[in-house]
Amino acid sequence: MNPFQKFVSESALVFQSGTKLPLDYKFKARSVMARKPADVLVFSPHPDDECITGALALRLLREAKWKVTNVAVTLGSRQGRRAARLLELKNACDCLGFDLIVAGFENINLESRKKNPAHWLEAVRTIARILVAQKPRVIFLPHETDAHPAHIGTHFLVLDALRKLPRDFECFAVETEFWGQMANPNLLVETSADELADLIAALACHAGEVRRNPYHARLPAWMLDNVRRGAEIIGGRGAAGPDFTFGTIYRLQKWRGGKLQAVFNCGRVLGAKKNPAGLFR
Repeated sequence: MNPFQKFVSESALVFQSGTKLPLDYKFKARSVMARKPADVLVFSPHPDDECITGALALRLLREAKWKVTNVAVTLGSRQGRRAARLLELKNACDCLGFDLIVAGFENINLESRKKNPAHWLEAVRTIARILVAQKPRVIFLPHETDAHPAHIGTHFLVLDALRKLPRDFECFAVETEFWGQMANPNLLVETSADELADLIAALACHAGEVRRNPYHARLPAWMLDNVRRGAEIIGGRGAAGPDFTFGTIYRLQKWRGGKLQAVFNCGRVLGAKKNPAGLFR
């Protein structure tokens, strides 16, 4: 008998068990701390992206005690679902401890950027105002080829907003991936089993979405594969794999002098024992 047959069968059973866990969690809203500008802004194309790509942001909140605010760029394309998605989003952010700013734009994509400049400019100005008001140390945004129109649109929306700011405005920029892989990522960040469980619990708050497609239960497999890929794409060709199980791939740069600039000479692998704040010095 193939010795891996049991391994594969049990992996399938674990996934199926994840799809049967309860959704519609009702988390008690966290206590509101003294208001202050965000240290971290997560620009999410849709409600749920704050959970899927938010592993590093969650670590900054918990380990560095940085305030994290999710900016909901859209509430999805289906108008009839937007009110429900907003409630799900608030619950998910409460679960993770993220603050929330709702931009709630429509048609954030390259076609709109090209054919509806007035709409695009208004969205750019709104994002620019958020950046000026919050003065974040770090922003998260999708990379430029993330294979979904709203993800790609969010990338260019945020960059266009940054270009509207004074040239002395600076922040670190962490690009994320989900629908499409980056050609040149430079950072692999470990996610502990406890953190991943919390991200999945928050993702399960988006119940209307994961009922139609249980991608919350597939998140461990995605993070497993991130470590496989990141070992060589980021760690170096032929490098030994990291001694951890789950991870998320990013590209870290710095917005300085009106453009994105490199901060690393080579890729970085951040394990669970290192405080992620050290990346942003």
